[in-house]
Amino acid sequence: MSKTFRLETERLILRDWRDEDRDRFHQIMNTPAVMRWLGGVMETPDKWHAAFERLQRYARDFGHTFWLVERRSDGELLGFCGLKRINYEDAPNQGMCEIGWRFRESAWGQGFAREAATACLDLAFDRFGYDEVTAVTVSGNEASWGLMLRLGMRERPDLAYKDREYSPKYGPARQWVMTKEEWDALSA
Repeated sequence: MSKTFRLETERLILRDWRDEDRDRFHQIMNTPAVMRWLGGVMETPDKWHAAFERLQRYARDFGHTFWLVERRSDGELLGFCGLKRINYEDAPNQGMCEIGWRFRESAWGQGFAREAATACLDLAFDRFGYDEVTAVTVSGNEASWGLMLRLGMRERPDLAYKDREYSPKYGPARQWVMTKEEWDALSA
């Protein structure tokens, strides 16, 4: 079994998921606002439970996943942020490292997503040795792609694709990319 993952930033803890996190996360995050660009509120937890199992597999198979994010001051569950490999059926860049995040509505606008994403980009390039990282969202999700821009990522229109699940409702999936060289230059 691999070593347990835990990373602390100034205000956050990113950590491995525990079984008791599964239902709590679904209760907190399955809201109209949070799920707006993810297909809408899930009527039953089945889809989330399948996603939870995938997150566990990513951690086991690759050493990283979209980790649970808690606030350091009180342990409050805020969302997730982390790394996985692109595995969307129609994506042109299968296997590329993807950074992703999802935060509860009460955590929006406080810099938590940027703080967590910055820590994850450091991990992607330094600990896991990726040369390039992508982030995926849809055109309407301005908050998400706005963060990608604030992180210094640049859109790669050549990586846009039609996702079978989300594109019929939201349009093509779009990708923003950051290379290790770009990240190092920003971090210098």
